[in-house]
Amino acid sequence: MRLGQTSVIYLVAKVLGSAIGFVATIYFTRTLGEEIYGFYAITLALVSWLGIVKSVGFGKAIVKRMSEDEEPDAYLVAGTTVKAVLTMIVAVGVLLFHEQVNAYVGQPVAEFVVLLLIVSIFSGLVNSALKGTHRVHVYAPLSTAKQAVRSGVMVVFVYLGWELAGMLLGYAIGTAVIATIGLLVVRPTFTRPRWRHVISLFDFAKFSWLGSMRKKSFNDVDIIVLGLFVPAGLTGVYAIAYSLAEFLNIFGDAIRTTLFPELSKRSAADDTDMVRTLTNDALSYAGLFLIPGIAGAAILGDRLMLIYGDGFEIGAQVLTILLVGILAYSYNKQLLNTLNAIDRPDLAFRANAAFIVSNLTLNVALVYTIGWVGAAIATASSAAIGLVFGFYYTRRHVGFSIPFEEISKQCFAALLMGVVVYAARAIGEPHPIAAYNEVFVVALVGFGALVYFFVLFAISSTFRTTVSRNLPFDVPLI
Repeated sequence: MRLGQTSVIYLVAKVLGSAIGFVATIYFTRTLGEEIYGFYAITLALVSWLGIVKSVGFGKAIVKRMSEDEEPDAYLVAGTTVKAVLTMIVAVGVLLFHEQVNAYVGQPVAEFVVLLLIVSIFSGLVNSALKGTHRVHVYAPLSTAKQAVRSGVMVVFVYLGWELAGMLLGYAIGTAVIATIGLLVVRPTFTRPRWRHVISLFDFAKFSWLGSMRKKSFNDVDIIVLGLFVPAGLTGVYAIAYSLAEFLNIFGDAIRTTLFPELSKRSAADDTDMVRTLTNDALSYAGLFLIPGIAGAAILGDRLMLIYGDGFEIGAQVLTILLVGILAYSYNKQLLNTLNAIDRPDLAFRANAAFIVSNLTLNVALVYTIGWVGAAIATASSAAIGLVFGFYYTRRHVGFSIPFEEISKQCFAALLMGVVVYAARAIGEPHPIAAYNEVFVVALVGFGALVYFFVLFAISSTFRTTVSRNLPFDVPLI
């Protein structure tokens, strides 16, 4: 299967999953309000950060070692054993300090935190096994199914009146069900690991654990800090704005997830030219959706946030800033993906350290001084810092070239799209259809997407060629 087609499968699956989650989230926010959603977001962020302690990078190490096609089952069992022991330690700690955990979140959630930790190790191990055995095309549909099942169970529980408890329990059940199905797909053979397997995982994980922390830092440190300084309601609005921004990074994640096993294999075979080519391709398309997303958020951000209910439109002021940060972060992830694939996690470690320190420092300083908007500014600034370090280290060892031409064409198409959408909104505002916000927003977003991709298809021969090569049927090239 072509890598491009695998990326498309991943993308379509993730978009479908995100669409399901989008609809479910609207139901939660309109039913429960921003404060309950804020408690939910803070709880998941806490679980995510505790998850770093229990895994210390072994998930990425499992993918790397399994993708090398040498004793994959032994590496999976070794990684499972280590992560299970670490999870048990963290779970006991949460129960011992349950009063502090509940006081921080603002709700009695300590038991749910333990449950979600246990479920997350199971799901993470299955995901690592799928990726490590080059089953990204299977992992993606299962991810969509997980979102669907999880959202469905959560909606049922919330409908029954269980509120926050229903959301957290539904999240755990949905995740566990799909992880079980994924395990049946992998069908690993129990192989007794040797100490050298553990050492090999540790040799990679001792650097890659900071990569996991980088991801959690970008995704959750702002939520963690907001939970300390601002009301849960504002945290809930911020979490919604972030989820909208993160949605547009799906394609970048599709590229990164698809390319890692291939980059790893090519690196192991000393195929430097192909590693360089794949890195260039990743950078060319990492911002394909995010660049127009920035323009769209600047024009339609208030109406997009209003879809989630009254009171959420104030999130428009952070949405555009977050998208800029996620764009820089997406480029950085492609570069660090290459560093990890060529077995230089030590360099990715340094770049991640710079990002994490700046992100944590800036979040605390800016949220404390200027409020919740400071979290978005801190996130964007630290992502830019991380990108500088990632570029420096990757350029030294891979020698890729920045695809300025393709990125500039995407920016031009996005700018033209922005002008057209701004005019369409101005013309449509007085019309009665504007009173139906959801319909009006969907129409403007769809119209903008058509304009953007039509312009890009017209001005970029590289984009036309890429589309043609990865479609299951032939299309004439202009």
